[in-house]
Amino acid sequence: MALDGLVISNLVYELNNTILNSRISKIAQPEGDELLFTLKGTGGQFRLAMSASASLPFLYLTEQNKQSPMQAPNFCMVLRKHIANGRIVRITQPQMERILQFEIEHLDELGDLGRKFLIVELMGKHSNIIFCNAEGKIIDSIKHVSSMMSSLREVLPGRIYAIPATQEEKQNPLFAAEDAFLFGAMAKPLSIAKAIYTSFTGISPVVANEICHRACIDGEMPTASLNTDEKTHLYHQFNRVMEDIRAHRYCPNIITQGSRPVEFSCIRLTEYTDNGEAGSSLEPSDAYQMTAYDSISHVLEQFYAAKNVYTRIRQKSVDLRKIVSTALDRARKKYQLQEKQLLDTEKREKYKIYGELIHTYGYGLSEGEKELEALNYYTNEMIKIPLDPTLDAKANAQKYFEKYNKQKRTAEALTGLIKDTLTEIHHLESIASSLDLALNEEDLVQIKDELTEYGYRKRKHTDKKGKSKSKPLHYLSSDGYHMYVGKNNYQNEELTFRFADGNDWWFHAKGMPGSHVIVKTNGEELPDRTFEEAARLAGYYSKGRESDKIEIDYLQKKNIKKPGKGAPGFVVYYTNYSLTIQPDISDLRLLE
Repeated sequence: MALDGLVISNLVYELNNTILNSRISKIAQPEGDELLFTLKGTGGQFRLAMSASASLPFLYLTEQNKQSPMQAPNFCMVLRKHIANGRIVRITQPQMERILQFEIEHLDELGDLGRKFLIVELMGKHSNIIFCNAEGKIIDSIKHVSSMMSSLREVLPGRIYAIPATQEEKQNPLFAAEDAFLFGAMAKPLSIAKAIYTSFTGISPVVANEICHRACIDGEMPTASLNTDEKTHLYHQFNRVMEDIRAHRYCPNIITQGSRPVEFSCIRLTEYTDNGEAGSSLEPSDAYQMTAYDSISHVLEQFYAAKNVYTRIRQKSVDLRKIVSTALDRARKKYQLQEKQLLDTEKREKYKIYGELIHTYGYGLSEGEKELEALNYYTNEMIKIPLDPTLDAKANAQKYFEKYNKQKRTAEALTGLIKDTLTEIHHLESIASSLDLALNEEDLVQIKDELTEYGYRKRKHTDKKGKSKSKPLHYLSSDGYHMYVGKNNYQNEELTFRFADGNDWWFHAKGMPGSHVIVKTNGEELPDRTFEEAARLAGYYSKGRESDKIEIDYLQKKNIKKPGKGAPGFVVYYTNYSLTIQPDISDLRLLE
């Protein structure tokens, strides 16, 4: 996935044809490093989303709105003060870099016409959104970068903005001459693809490999392996791609393998689609498919929106994951120690036999004896029993009986403790699985409540009060039956013991943490296809979702019981059916 300079050029072209001369109606900052502009112009209303997230920077047009905090962050307030109701008069990309510059015309406090610049740098961990005045002086930025953080460039209010320094030898590929390609890039002692993307700005490894593929050249080969004709042919392919970019002949697309998106670009990626053509040896599920879009924003939103949700929720759940991980480590260590202690008590029967044999044969012992050799009438073998020479036979026997009784009591206690520890481990593993399934903050609220209820965390004043709005996932089977999936233990408990009727069907991945899946039957007999689809849901929303095959238990709800004092979502059952499925739900319909 490469948000490279070519994609940015496509994005700039699209924005110039949609939002240029639009007015900024609203400015929101839904996340600490994310902005959402509402724009109004002759073409209608648009929303422009942008993020300087280190892990997932993006910028695209979207129809989706996001909830903003009650108190707007400082950077948002600065933008509202200066450019609210301003007009976007120019959108540019300097030198094919991963940078978009918005020139905004506005009225200042005195009513005079002024200009400001909003600069969005989409450069991985160095991403930033910077607000400058007409002279290029930084007013503020969504991330402040001091000299302690970067010795190359400070991004602080009052500093003069400068484009991030790139490798000096890199050139703008749109204006690269043939000699620069042949005797510059291809003279580097690198692989062919790497020589291309390290010589020119805006070209990602994906595009470099695509250029090599179009020239029927292996991009992993060294540049020294090419002859003059091959280098010239490679340059022609390079130049054809650049001609398409200069002429704005873009082809926004996403490459998928089966149901999984693997790559996107603004040029046709023949290195993938050639492999998926008719006659390919690839299975249909393994073949690559290209889906073309009419907008690069749609491509970016499709690719990044879901990933952004996942990334954000992972960030917001870091503290909870740490609590669960720490508690799990502690419980597993405790379990190992208890198992070792229980193993040590297995020799207790030997002490009981020693005591009995001393009682039986000890009458002939002399004072000060250190050992008794006797026939073990349980095995008909002679054994030697160690003795304490300071004690008589009766006291030695009593000592062994006391050891036996002590270890017997220890074993009984440990058996109960081990059972409790194992239950705790299963409970924590189920919470860890719930964290992986969480889609929004409301899902996290229920997990926080569960961790608090069971003493793993203390309730904080920042915790949301009142009932969480989080609800189970709701799917519709191909045959029209409603299927519900719990996202955490509380939802599993609610679905199974309050929502489901006795004749509804219950599904769960066998022997691992996962969601309860309930299929409402409406008193009807379910078709085989619905059983299979519900099983796929149970497999996908479990710890085994990455497995090729997974075993699913299913039975009617009336045969499920709640164990006494069991944690929420824990059940017992004794008779069930099983089937093995592939946990793929790409063709199932999720209802809002």
